[in-house]
Amino acid sequence: MTEALVGFAAMLALIFLRVPIAFAMALVGLLGLAWMRDFSAAFAMVGAVVRESGFQYLLSVVPLFILMGNFITQARLSRELYAAAYAFLGHRRGGLAMSTVVACGGFGAVCGSSLATAATMSKVAYPEMRKLGYSDALASGSIAAGGTLGILIPPSVVMVVYAILTQQSIGKMFAAGILPGLVAIGFYLLAVRWTIWRNPAAGPPGERHTWRQRGAALREVWGVLVLFVVVMGGIYGGVFSSTEAAGIGACGAFLFALLRGRLDRKVLSDVLVESARTTGMLFLVLIGALTFANFINFTTLPGDLQDAVRQFDVHPMLVIVAICAIYVVLGCVLESMSMILLTVPLFYPLVQFLGYDLIWFGILVVVVTELSFITPPVGLNVMILKSLLPGLSMGTLFQGVRPFLVADLLRLALLIAFPSISLLLPRFIG
Repeated sequence: MTEALVGFAAMLALIFLRVPIAFAMALVGLLGLAWMRDFSAAFAMVGAVVRESGFQYLLSVVPLFILMGNFITQARLSRELYAAAYAFLGHRRGGLAMSTVVACGGFGAVCGSSLATAATMSKVAYPEMRKLGYSDALASGSIAAGGTLGILIPPSVVMVVYAILTQQSIGKMFAAGILPGLVAIGFYLLAVRWTIWRNPAAGPPGERHTWRQRGAALREVWGVLVLFVVVMGGIYGGVFSSTEAAGIGACGAFLFALLRGRLDRKVLSDVLVESARTTGMLFLVLIGALTFANFINFTTLPGDLQDAVRQFDVHPMLVIVAICAIYVVLGCVLESMSMILLTVPLFYPLVQFLGYDLIWFGILVVVVTELSFITPPVGLNVMILKSLLPGLSMGTLFQGVRPFLVADLLRLALLIAFPSISLLLPRFIG
């Protein structure tokens, strides 16, 4: 166990020295294994990790979903999604903020990126809310929090990585995320209502739309609905695998962006380069995390954790709560993907030993890592909004996300207390 603790301390020290997390994990994993075995074994292990990561068929789903999300972003569906949500909710107090949350959920369902969702919706929703007189805190908070839905509502790259790390079904992970995603939207809408109850002037109502106007607004988002139904319906119906679904989704997103006149040679080149860059960064972090995880597995830490649970006779649910608390703390300094790649190989054997379903645990991990996008001092979604909306102070931004943070914690408690919310739909997946 001592070797593992030294390894964690060394890795955190390198991260605080601004060494990229992928290199920090890979270096500590390599040197740690060399310390426990020898350099020949350490280099052989790193070579095997690189080869397996590059040639693993299931991992091909990652660049395809990233490409699909980039095409969807380029197609600029966000404005139509926001208009459709506004047509139904805009006449209420706080209705524009509610519309932002719903539109973020719809955009995240086909984009899969929290940062892209927050950045895109800030250009669409924030000017409209400010024009109607919304407070800066509520306007920015609803965008930052709504953006986190991008990694929970399937398809989600984070879910794919978790499923591969724990050898779970990607289709079941996607199915498990649907109901918690809807619960998340519901809790965020309640957070908006709470803010308006405390300060009615923060979100004045907009105009009421007729049912004819609402129907017209819904017809504008048919592309999102078709793409989501084809990709997810194909997986759940057993028509094709998750990897094939990712390819079909990327092709469909390309055709949709092309038909909307959003693609030319330069834009297509930018999308492909950005997708390749994102995939390269993700695979680099994955290789570093697997290298570090292999070192940890050579130590006695996984077994020591199980022995500690046996020795102290801790209730298994308290262990789950403690793991979630660790994720909340880590989320203050690490972003979601790094956190998952770093900790899941350590925690999932313990959760499996306790007898819990790893699909359910995966949803908890995704939900609790969502917090990292809006928690200080890092909060990547907040940082994105700060760069896009320089007139807002960090104090205003973090004040705006505070009610949504409370909603997230309540939602996490609900999902811990009632695993059936996450496990209902996966039971129907073969």
